[in-house]
Amino acid sequence: MTFGDMVKVLHAKVLCGEDRLDNPARTACCSDLMSDVLAFVNEKTVLITGLTNPHVVRTADMLDLKCLVFARGKVPSDDILEQARDQGLIVMTTPETAFTTCGLLYEAGLRGVPIEWPEGE
Repeated sequence: MTFGDMVKVLHAKVLCGEDRLDNPARTACCSDLMSDVLAFVNEKTVLITGLTNPHVVRTADMLDLKCLVFARGKVPSDDILEQARDQGLIVMTTPETAFTTCGLLYEAGLRGVPIEWPEGE
């Protein structure tokens, strides 16, 4: 699945990164807790969230994420979009809830980030 495919599946609007929509999306994660994203995401992925604060873009930068999807039609501020452009992120917004966004992407073939749990848990 490409990021362009994601736009179609999610009825999304691309806010920045239109020139990279032909690139592949391999995995996704969904969280509003950036600490969970930092703890469990270990590969370049798509982040689905309802948060539109600067922490989301900083988290994406730290993990070298490729795409941010803002659920529920949320649109980040111009400052946040400028930071995302500087980092080369694809940013889109979808009118779907986070739960539905995940379901639509899963149904279309995109899978979650595999998590390696410590032994004994």
